[in-house]
This record gives sequence, structure tokens and C-alpha cells, in this order.
Amino acid sequence: MNEMSSFWSGWITFIALLNIFLCVWMLWWCQRKHDDDVPEGESMGHSFDGIEEFNNPLPRWWLGMFYAGIVFALLYLMLYPGLGAYKGALGWTAVNQWEREIQKADNRYDRIFEDYAKVSIEDLSKDPEAVKVGQRLFGNNCALCHGSDAHGAPGFPNLTDTDWLYGGDPETIKKTITFGRNGNMPTMAAAVGDTADIKNVAAHVLSLSGRKGSGDAEAGRAKFALCAACHGQDAKGNKMLGAPNLTDNVWLHGGDEASIIETITNGRSGAMPTFKDKLSEEKIHVLAAYVYSLNK
Repeated sequence: MNEMSSFWSGWITFIALLNIFLCVWMLWWCQRKHDDDVPEGESMGHSFDGIEEFNNPLPRWWLGMFYAGIVFALLYLMLYPGLGAYKGALGWTAVNQWEREIQKADNRYDRIFEDYAKVSIEDLSKDPEAVKVGQRLFGNNCALCHGSDAHGAPGFPNLTDTDWLYGGDPETIKKTITFGRNGNMPTMAAAVGDTADIKNVAAHVLSLSGRKGSGDAEAGRAKFALCAACHGQDAKGNKMLGAPNLTDNVWLHGGDEASIIETITNGRSGAMPTFKDKLSEEKIHVLAAYVYSLNK
């Protein structure tokens, strides 16, 4: 976050204090007698709809509340942020308040997560209460990309099926959450050839899952040898590299012909962030159990 400039800090401070000064001035002005011809308590000669104005002083209780509000505002601005870049005598910020709340929650719930961490991910995935806890962790940390139902979106894997880029066993899931993943398919246009060659390779890829493309799938088979280094000769993928299985009709970036041609031509890249610095090992353990439970 950028620091506030001295100009804006001074301007905000000026506006805040000016408003308080104007409130004090208004109270002083309203207490003065502005019409010496009308004795206190007498009518000012103005009336409307049965309501008549009298030359009476402001009620003391009303003045007292107004002055108390002004004193409160000044004390607040001394203790808390409000005058430009001034941080307040207490040093309060929304961030450190949030950190205190997180610390308080950690102190309260850490023992629960420590108990969960003693149970294997397989067994934990069968515990309804642990799964609910993992679901809340998922909602707070993973749903933005994978969706609240974990069905994913283009470029973000569906976690409810049995198709895994890097493996769906408990320890691999935990490793993925802990350290993240970086996937990259390089652009293959130059290596494959011209537009017709790319269309032929796309047709061959479509044929692997029982579909047809507009190109020559047989001609594309020979060119596919360039792709086999990652996807394998049988095109069933390589979990060590995160290379997807091309025979199961499950597609991360779209499985129609146009999307496959786009992938071959320009490549694809994706990254899942690491959570080892955001979540404790015990929380990652519970989160992994929830993800593992999704396709069971």
C-alpha cells in the first residue's frame, strides 16, 4: 500500500479539524441574542401551521450532548487514525486488528487442528465434522479459483472428478496445497508446422477421446510424436510433469477443436499458489482431507 502524500495528509487533516471548529462556532453563534428588541421567552412574531417561534435559549441538555460529541471527536482523532497520515496514539489499524482476531482464533482452535493432524488424511476424509472444517478452509482459500462447489472453471481444475494432473492420492494433494504448482505447455506452432499441420494434430488429439476434427487425424499422428515427450506415447499424460491425459475427454482449457488449436499454437500456462506461508501444516492436513473427500 502506498503512503499518503504530505499534501493529501494535510488537506484531510485541515478538513476534519475545520468541521469540528465550525460546529463549535455554530454553537457559540446560536447562543448569542440576535434580537434585543424581543425579551427572552417572548414570541418572535413568526408562526406556521400552529407552531410559533419564541426567543428561548438552546436547551442545556442539547448543548451538553453537542459539546460531548465534539470532545469525543477530538479524543477519537487523537487515539485513532483520522487526521491524514497520523496513525493515532494507540497505533490501531484494520490490519493489526485482523491479525489479533486471527491470533485469538488460532489460540482457540489450534488444539482441534493438532488432534486432526494425528489422523490420516484417508480416515479424516470420512469424519463429517473434519470435512465441514475443511470445507470452510476451502471456501476461504480455494473457492475463488475452483468455485464454491469445487467444480473448477476454464484453467482451474475440477476437484470432484478422478482426473488429476499431478495425482490425487492424499500425500500428493497435501504437497500440492503446501507448495503450489506451476504448469506450462510451450507454444508448439513452430515445431508442428503450418496451419494445416496444427489442424491435423488437433484432429488426432480429438480422435484420442473418440471424436473427429476437420483435419487429417492420421497425418496428425506422426506430428504428435513431438507432444509424446510430455503426454506419453499413449497420450495418457505424465503426473510427474503435470501433463494431462488426452484420452479421457476431460479438458482444463476447453476440449473443442478451436480451443485445442489455440493450445497447440500458443501454449498454456497456469500457477497454483503455495499455501505453506498462509496456512499451518495442521490446517493444510484438514484441507487436504476435504479435497480428497470430494471424489469419494
